Amino acid sequence: MTALATIFALLPMALGIGAHGGFISQPLAIVVIGGLTSSTLLTLVLVPTLYTMVESRRRRHLATVSS
Repeated sequence: MTALATIFALLPMALGIGAHGGFISQPLAIVVIGGLTSSTLLTLVLVPTLYTMVESRRRRHLATVSS
């Protein structure tokens, strides 16, 4: 939720809306939005997927070893 709030707060700056130093801060806003988006996707999608894959392999391995 914090990442989404920050992304939405930086959107006007990234789009160049407003006259407060947009030419300097616009690239920074775009980079921050990209970083927050990619890290959020990695945290919410990739990490649980990898954990599930490793855990299922471990359980299958333990089932074959114990039987």
